[in-house]
Formats: sequence, C-alpha cells, structure tokens
Amino acid sequence: MKYSITGDNLQFVTMEITPGETVYAEAGAMVYMTGNIDMEAKLQGGVLKGIKRKMAGESFMVTNFTSTGGPGLASFGGNCPGKILVMDITGKEFIAQKDAFLCAEQGVEWNIAFQKKLGAVFFGGEGFILQRLTGSGMVFFHAAGDLMEIDLQPGQVYKVATAHVLGWDASVQYDIAAAGGVKTALFGGEGLFVTTLRGPGKVVIQSMTLPQLASALTPFMPKDSSGGGGFKINLG
Repeated sequence: MKYSITGDNLQFVTMEITPGETVYAEAGAMVYMTGNIDMEAKLQGGVLKGIKRKMAGESFMVTNFTSTGGPGLASFGGNCPGKILVMDITGKEFIAQKDAFLCAEQGVEWNIAFQKKLGAVFFGGEGFILQRLTGSGMVFFHAAGDLMEIDLQPGQVYKVATAHVLGWDASVQYDIAAAGGVKTALFGGEGLFVTTLRGPGKVVIQSMTLPQLASALTPFMPKDSSGGGGFKINLG
C-alpha cells in the first residue's frame, strides 16, 4: 500500500486505498479523505474485542475505510504533537503501549497483551494492559515527542525512563529495575524505577509522554475567574 507522512511534530499519514483494500483506524483519527472513500464504523471481532479495545485505551469500535470507483486517499493523525511510526508487521509480533495504535491494513491483527510481572505493572509505566500486533501488512503507531528505533543485540540491555517505551518486539525481555541508590531515586528526578529492555529485538523509544506534555501545559491553562474574588474598582 502506498502512503506518505506529512509534517514534522504534528504528523499525519495519507494512505492510497485501492478497490478491494480496507484500512481500519482508531475512531476519530481521520483527518481527511477523498469523495470516493466509504467510511463505516465496525465492531471488529465482536463485543469481547470491543471491550478489550477499551481496556487498552482505544475506542470500542474501529472505523473501516474502503474505496469505490478507483483509488482514493484517506489521511489519519494522532491526538497530540508527536511522530508516526510505520511498521510492516508481516511475520513478526510487536508489543506496544496502550493508546499507541493509529491505523492499519486489514491483514493486521490487533489484540491485547498482559504484563507478566507485577513489578512491571506497578512501576514500569506501561500499565497492565498492552497491545499485541500480529498478522500481515502495514501498521501505523502515533506517540508524543520524537521517536528512536534501537536494534538490541542478544543480551544487550537498555535502561529507559518510565513510560518512554512506545513498544518492542516480542523477543525483547521487558522488566523494571531500581533507578539507583536512595539519594538518586529521591533527588535524581527520574523516579524510583527505570524500564529495562534486554535483546535481541527492536525497541522504539519516545522522547516525551502524554503525562509530561499535560504537566508542561498545565501552568498555561486558563483559570476560572467566575468566583468573584478578583480585583474590583468602585466607581461610585
């Protein structure tokens, strides 16, 4: 399938859909489409799969996009400043954090994955519910910040700040470890734990997380001044 990615830090992907092809996307991800694209909400995989999608931070239903009368275009974007990761999932299995899925070809199978270790659940930053992508075709992820792909060699270990891992190949071992001594943990600014990733396999790291973005914007959000406690001028 032909596609192009537009933008720098507010990216969207445009896909060329030919008759007989179907692309499905997270509800609300569509930016624009040509007039010959049909859009239809689907409960893909039944009610149970819809519940699983909600558990993984995605929409209950997905939206299918098909083309009639020749090739058409459909474009999809994320919900925050960030990057789009493109991956051919054919012949592999990739584990991603919740909310990362954007859209995919019909041959890509989406499911949930569960953390196997309680330490990773409570301190790893990715939560108990993850996403597992298998099947065949192209899948597109979106995450805040910039992205970096690293191919870990067998036994090679990377330590990553909490929640900064977009995803990893199923062959990668994922766990948590102490950030350092008590002084480092309390005053180093990185928290008590870091994520450890042991190869072989590919991992994708993001420079910013949604909680970080929300925290950075909070001081600049408008404040409600309707309480009547502000400065008043008496003109009488």
